[in-house]
Amino acid sequence: MVSLSRRPPYIRLMDPVELFRQVAATVPAYRTFLAENRIDPAEVVTIRDFERLPLTTKDNYVRRHTLPDLCRDGVIGDMIAVSSGSTGVPSFWPRSVSDEEVIAARFEEVFRDSFAARERRTLAVVCFALGTWVGGLFTVNCCRLLAARGYPITVVAPGTDRREIARVLPELAPHFDQVVLLGYPPFLKNVIDTEDLPWSDWDVKLVTAGEVFSEEWRSLVAERAGIADPVRGIASLYGTADAGVLGNETALSVGIRRFLAARPDTARELFGESRLPTLVQYDPDVRFFEEHEGTLLFSGDNGIPLIRYHIADEGGVIPYERLLEFVGRHGFEPEAEGLGTAAGAERPFVYVFGRSHFTVSYYGANVYPENIAVGLEQPEVSGSVTGKFVMEVVEDAARDRHLTVTVELAPGEKPSDEIAQGVGASILAQLLRLNSEFANYVPVPQQVPFVRLREAGDPEYFPPGAKHRYTR
Repeated sequence: MVSLSRRPPYIRLMDPVELFRQVAATVPAYRTFLAENRIDPAEVVTIRDFERLPLTTKDNYVRRHTLPDLCRDGVIGDMIAVSSGSTGVPSFWPRSVSDEEVIAARFEEVFRDSFAARERRTLAVVCFALGTWVGGLFTVNCCRLLAARGYPITVVAPGTDRREIARVLPELAPHFDQVVLLGYPPFLKNVIDTEDLPWSDWDVKLVTAGEVFSEEWRSLVAERAGIADPVRGIASLYGTADAGVLGNETALSVGIRRFLAARPDTARELFGESRLPTLVQYDPDVRFFEEHEGTLLFSGDNGIPLIRYHIADEGGVIPYERLLEFVGRHGFEPEAEGLGTAAGAERPFVYVFGRSHFTVSYYGANVYPENIAVGLEQPEVSGSVTGKFVMEVVEDAARDRHLTVTVELAPGEKPSDEIAQGVGASILAQLLRLNSEFANYVPVPQQVPFVRLREAGDPEYFPPGAKHRYTR
């Protein structure tokens, strides 16, 4: 029988070496991991020593040990969340109130600095899945912590039940100054697109997580939801089931991202990719990020403390001064854009592309979901589709390969040659604009994607309620 108790508070002013010492001393699984790798904790005394420690992963660390052994002193936290991950095998992640108190600071920054929620009565509508899944109850708890800190926030949690969302919003929204919807990007867009509600009357804001979206998506959804200022009206969180929220978009990071979205060559110079990553700022007091061969590592104190943990997210870390200097050289001036320095704004940036296996390779060019998504978000086609799609490279009977994109139509739309041709042309135009590999590697006759249209909710490609996968 494992006893339950509140674990020690978070380390502030993150010192990764001190975190390592505490984890090595108190977490049974990590002591075993170090012994297996013949590492004496007493010999890790400098940041250089820390950077030579072996990486931990879900496979080589988390799945090899019992849940109590992964926690400090063998004590499981006061709540368990579950994530299925990309394999479908469930993982269990303990949480404690102290985890949520720290992570609530990321929500607080968005609500305070972008949504002015200190001064405005706010209805927070949690549209993440409820139950054991990691997002919903965690978000509810963080929003309630903001209310406990004096924010005039009221939380309602319909989860992913669209009928309940449509039922509670008209009853509650008129009593508040603004409504904040929190959920995954495609789900929120679908709700806004299909529920006949007076969105523009409610001063809607969005908090999203879990997926990279384009600036065209932000502008499109802002327009449909009546959000006057996309920079301050929609904020994305970078989080993982393993450690909660790691960083958040700020008005500054969104302003920079929108600047780069209009300048693909400048973005490619900075990020080294044709696709645009999520760009967030993080608190170095409680998270330590490293870049490793184009992917991210993080260390932090959580329900399961993690040291140099590798989750296979492609991305990197950019110091505040370096990024501001770079975009300044290319003509971006935060003050001129009305993006003055909010409290704590001079924090480092982390950028995240997502997982590399979500790409497809076509004639040697990597094609990313983000490239396709921008094509579907153009005004000439966005009204006919939901934004969901599946891309794959299909081989025909002659063994010729074709880039194939299966696209979900908006409710009520039927497949037609006219829509298919318009969607294909829009996708191709954005692929050629954004992806120089595609433009140069793929022979011109093979560049036009083959578009297959499916009605909304198609059970094979777009089953309702399932977590959507953009590649096959």
